[in-house]
Amino acid sequence: MIKSWMAIAPIVFLVSLGGSLISSSDIKWFKQLRRPQWLTFEVLIPAIWTVILICGGFSAYLVWEAGIGGSTGWLMMAFYLLLEIVIIAYIPITLRSRNLKLGTFVGLVGFGLGILLAVVVWQISTWAVLLLVPYLLWSPVGSYTTWAIAGLNR
Repeated sequence: MIKSWMAIAPIVFLVSLGGSLISSSDIKWFKQLRRPQWLTFEVLIPAIWTVILICGGFSAYLVWEAGIGGSTGWLMMAFYLLLEIVIIAYIPITLRSRNLKLGTFVGLVGFGLGILLAVVVWQISTWAVLLLVPYLLWSPVGSYTTWAIAGLNR
């Protein structure tokens, strides 16, 4: 039988590739945008998201290994998958649409889903919910940053 981590890790990786569904003109558009002066940590953002996605995958693994099984277990994995899709969709949606307000909205939807997931996961595994904390801390920062960039680039 396949181990749960052998399914979860490739799914996290494959979904994360969706963030690369952008063109060079999308990147060029984003790079030319004005940024707030306080945005000095932009170079760290890819590493931050990498850590968040790894933590999310490990959280899903812990929930699956908690043995809830059946349709509830599969629903939990679907919830994790939905959250990752929303997280990853932020980049192509924002850059393809060239709409930072839409990007802010996607970020806030992801945060809301993250809160809901954390509430449900809390009842299953304390460690699994703690692994969601980096996302729950970072998501509002990312959404606020996008909103602030939107304000500078009307």
